[in-house]
Amino acid sequence: MGERERLGDHRGQRDVDRTGEPSGERAPAGDARPRFVVQIHDAGTLHFDFRLQVGDVLKSWSVPRGPSARPKDKRLAVPTGDHPLVHEDFEGVIAPGEYGGGTVIVWDRGTYEPLGPGAGFEEGLRRGHVSFRLHGAKLRGTYALTRFRGEDHWLLVKAGGGTGHGHGTPNPRRARSVRTGRTLGQVAAGA
Repeated sequence: MGERERLGDHRGQRDVDRTGEPSGERAPAGDARPRFVVQIHDAGTLHFDFRLQVGDVLKSWSVPRGPSARPKDKRLAVPTGDHPLVHEDFEGVIAPGEYGGGTVIVWDRGTYEPLGPGAGFEEGLRRGHVSFRLHGAKLRGTYALTRFRGEDHWLLVKAGGGTGHGHGTPNPRRARSVRTGRTLGQVAAGA
């Protein structure tokens, strides 16, 4: 299935002329390794959007408490629709009333390495478990996504021995964009 078919729901729920989001017509240039992005999204309910490039789209999960850099912290991750690759750089304010309206910043981004036996990353996602190593500005190391309780509930967990290594999740209201250094409030004020 191509990008156009995989993104049908994403495009059908948005008017990019109103939302200010990228249209998804081009993929960003750069490193050939798969990319990840973590965006903080204040859409009435403040949450983190965790996105992994899989093929020609960003597979996406809403993580209410945000990913943790502390080993063994478990974070609920709820799948959302696939997003176009150009969405990894989106930071701004989505118009009220549009799908996912609210302010968005890019909290972290980088590349990742799929880990595990040879079935492939997409197959691992279909089966409900993948492991990967993040190489981000803020998140680094091995993480796993594991599905539980049907299709709509996953856990995002940082692997590693012991406890207390790394930092937990930042305060999303005070967190700064890895792209611009701005907070959610500063992006909203500048819109």
